[in-house]
Amino acid sequence: MTIFTLSLFSNPLYSQVAVIVHATNQQALTESDIKNLFTGKLKSFPDGNPVIVLNLPEGDPNQSLFNQKVLGRSDAQVKAFWSKLMFTGKGTPPKEVTAEEMIKLVSENPSTIGIVDSAAVSDKVRVLIQH
Repeated sequence: MTIFTLSLFSNPLYSQVAVIVHATNQQALTESDIKNLFTGKLKSFPDGNPVIVLNLPEGDPNQSLFNQKVLGRSDAQVKAFWSKLMFTGKGTPPKEVTAEEMIKLVSENPSTIGIVDSAAVSDKVRVLIQH
């Protein structure tokens, strides 16, 4: 095997992360809307229904990829952002759940939005964006 071939299998940059909602949730969200939901600037879907935002645990490679690609921030910057909001009483970070719990929770509740590895997507959820 060449070094290039080996790097394809060992480089986490080739994985993709998907932002998912319940399969029946037909909300049209822009990437900006998604960013605002995951930073607490929006608390509801465009139709006015409240949203429950779920994150993967801190340090999860898919959460890191989402932070970088969608939020445009490093893990440390996201942590500092939420620390400041919590300290000032202006917000609380999304609940953290495991990758296994993510699909289950999102597929059970149309008000939920979350993040998973694209390979974990099932027909029980709908993908809004993929990076």
